[in-house]
Amino acid sequence: MPKPLFPVALLLLLISSAPSPAAGASSVLCNDSYYTAGDPFAISLAYVLSDLVVSGSARPGQDYYNISPYPNAFAYGRSSCSGNFTAGDCNHCLRSAVEVVNIRCPMAIGGRAALGNCGVRYEQRPFV
Repeated sequence: MPKPLFPVALLLLLISSAPSPAAGASSVLCNDSYYTAGDPFAISLAYVLSDLVVSGSARPGQDYYNISPYPNAFAYGRSSCSGNFTAGDCNHCLRSAVEVVNIRCPMAIGGRAALGNCGVRYEQRPFV
């Protein structure tokens, strides 16, 4: 007797409808000024966003602020996670927030993505 396809079809529907990190963003804001390819700010920004995930996730429930170490084009950043997050949950959420801000704010000199329980922000100028 053939097996019903309903459970398989339901599983495929659930997998295909899983939200992307960008779909879970509750707020995304981008600066309307942009840097260009080859700009030293790109290197500083990559450093800041990576550090926000790694160092920020080690401090769930606290704000983490940083600045790039490259004096020719500073980038400033902030990340935060909900206090009930584990470091692993915070890391995953911050990675998603960085992905969202990179997708929605390509080459912007400032951006912010707030997901339900975490968020990241970066700017070319100090904001704290």
